[in-house]
Amino acid sequence: MNKNEIMDALNFRHSCKEFDESKKISEANFEVILEGGRLSPSSMGIEPWKFLVIENQELKNELGAVSWGGKVQMPTCSHLVVYLSRSAKELRFDSNYIDYLLKDVKQIPEDVASNYKGVMKSIEEIRFEEDKDIEAYASEQVHIALGNMMNVAASLEIDSCPIGGIDRNAVEKILVNRGLLDTDKFNIAVCAAFGYRVNEPGKKLRQTMDKVVTWVK
Repeated sequence: MNKNEIMDALNFRHSCKEFDESKKISEANFEVILEGGRLSPSSMGIEPWKFLVIENQELKNELGAVSWGGKVQMPTCSHLVVYLSRSAKELRFDSNYIDYLLKDVKQIPEDVASNYKGVMKSIEEIRFEEDKDIEAYASEQVHIALGNMMNVAASLEIDSCPIGGIDRNAVEKILVNRGLLDTDKFNIAVCAAFGYRVNEPGKKLRQTMDKVVTWVK
């Protein structure tokens, strides 16, 4: 993408409040959007996310009913993504998940992996006093993937809307009852709807560059 194409995508993206139910995102395009999440950066490369992609209309309707921030977006979107972040238990330096990540995914030699986990342990001892601190940290990483996926979608002229206004307990219950969520391993971080707009958005209004940027040379 050249500079103009990047700017076009950034200006195209907006928080779409209603989607055209008759238009569906192609499988090929949504795979690209998912790659935007999968290839996102994360602190120490821990990839603390899982993307639950929902096309089932009944489930989208059910989740929309308990999400005041997505009552229209969830039922009308083509694809709804529930972003899950790994639990503290999963992200501790000595967890099975970290062992799997270092050995099977990153293919790090055992001695290097041992040093890596030593660094993780020291960070945990200094920074994270409680499980909730690790889980907040994980959720922050998941939001990086969310942003990347929305920008990738915009580059494909596909709309999106991040949705944080959900009743987490109600959403969790729905997903657990359907066998879609293991609360021992994952927490709900945020949701996002993807699809095609019904209405054109208004002009994008933001603070000027000089109000949000300070250069230090």
